[in-house]
Amino acid sequence: MAYETDFLIIGSGIAGLSLALKVADLGRVTIITKKAPKEAATTLAQGGIACVLGEDDSFELHIADTLRAGDGLCKEEVVSLVVRQAPERIRELMDLGVRFSEDPERPGHLHLGLEGGHSRRRIVHAQDFTGREIESVLLNRAQDHPQITILENHMAVDLITGCKVAIRRQCEDLGERCLGAYVLDGQSGQVKTFLSRVTILSTGGAGKVYLYTSNPDVATGDGIAMAYRAGARVANLEFVQFHPTCLYHPLAKNFLISEALRGEGARLLDPEGRPFMHKYDPNLKDLATRDVVARAIDQELKKSGRDFVYLDISHRESEFIKRRFPNIYQTCLRFGIDITREPIPVVPAAHYMCGGVVTDTWGRTDIFGLFAIGECAYTGLHGANRLASNSLLEGLVFAHQAARWIHQNWGEYGALDLPPVPDWDPGGAVDMEEAVLISHNWDAIRRLMWNYVGIVRNKKRLELASRRLKPILEEIEQHYWDYIITADFIELRNIAHLADLIIRSARWRRESRGAHYNMDWPHKDDANFRRDTILCRSP
Repeated sequence: MAYETDFLIIGSGIAGLSLALKVADLGRVTIITKKAPKEAATTLAQGGIACVLGEDDSFELHIADTLRAGDGLCKEEVVSLVVRQAPERIRELMDLGVRFSEDPERPGHLHLGLEGGHSRRRIVHAQDFTGREIESVLLNRAQDHPQITILENHMAVDLITGCKVAIRRQCEDLGERCLGAYVLDGQSGQVKTFLSRVTILSTGGAGKVYLYTSNPDVATGDGIAMAYRAGARVANLEFVQFHPTCLYHPLAKNFLISEALRGEGARLLDPEGRPFMHKYDPNLKDLATRDVVARAIDQELKKSGRDFVYLDISHRESEFIKRRFPNIYQTCLRFGIDITREPIPVVPAAHYMCGGVVTDTWGRTDIFGLFAIGECAYTGLHGANRLASNSLLEGLVFAHQAARWIHQNWGEYGALDLPPVPDWDPGGAVDMEEAVLISHNWDAIRRLMWNYVGIVRNKKRLELASRRLKPILEEIEQHYWDYIITADFIELRNIAHLADLIIRSARWRRESRGAHYNMDWPHKDDANFRRDTILCRSP
């Protein structure tokens, strides 16, 4: 039995929820989410949204900062589009009920934070839990909308298209159009067929490909992997941004220490308590871009043999710290760290995928009827390295762009019939009796990527990573046919495919640029590599 809907949105973060609210007047919207809807990367976002609102700021300055961070690979027309839409998108969120922090010294004005790579204060925020505030408001609006259905514990397995890989053991030619997705119901274990006139990937990033990450557990690169398997182009997957400052504590999991602390004067210190960022960026120092700071910390750790460096904001007034960073203050306090009195132990961790599924400025992919928005998409905004607090903004802007295009073309889309599609066929697959088959490969891939394809890379490590991943990929593909799939196996398959794509992209780029640093080619090579790394599955 097939479930039909006008819009199938895969993912429940800021991009997916924003789009759902903007197209619900056209037809039925079904949102599927792997766990609870709030378990998205949006919820964990602390910093805020970059937006030109200050009297000393301008669109041109924000554009210049974004281009500088992107290290030569940003698409200038996309950067301009996103930056110039920011004030309108902020107003929309406020109209929906999002409460951003006001400037205590200027009543009626939003408080603007400063983060690394920005030349002006322009970060609109809700204290230090901006994402949680936005996610809560959007989710409440979506849950109250009569045209929107949210299905928890539902995980997309593969897109339904003309590609044979999307249909197990069947070869019907469905044409070059996305018709929806096969979806695993986590409660029943049944794989259901969801048919849709428009399918939107808003699945977030792929931080769980790495052993240490700031991302939630759901960030396994599902949208990018599915789109690639279906025949869509993916780009620039070698540019994995590592956030410089995650809390280092044996009981802390994925807790980010916002870049906004450094914007308010926090300093990075080596294990002996000495500042060190002046050695890596004499001008910006602690406010350098994320790629520079992450490599600097990595270098300091290698020199000292220690597991962490310190981030110290204790020189600021105690009440200011508690008021500006209540979430970080309370969380660190639970782990025995009083940030008003002592420095915070921090380490870098995989944070953001700058590449993704190739789209145009309307969010459209290569496949008719398939859109990608948010972190899983490659729009050209971030280039080789994302500027802080441009990510939530990108999700908002491209949800708006996709909604505009869909509204303008709904006469064509809405009239399309949904042809019959074969139900999921497990063939002779049986239950997997030993979960260790999944857990062993899951751990092996993530350690392999952290050790060989991490902050600093070289030719030998990348070659070793490729060779060691190959038999794991072959084993996973065999298990895909032999065993009845589970949510854990779907995620394993996706992180394996993402790891392979990241390694292939990193091996091709024989230079160092942005978030990709190769010791064997430590300099930029504009003549040969000032272009995107495009990968597409062969038919």
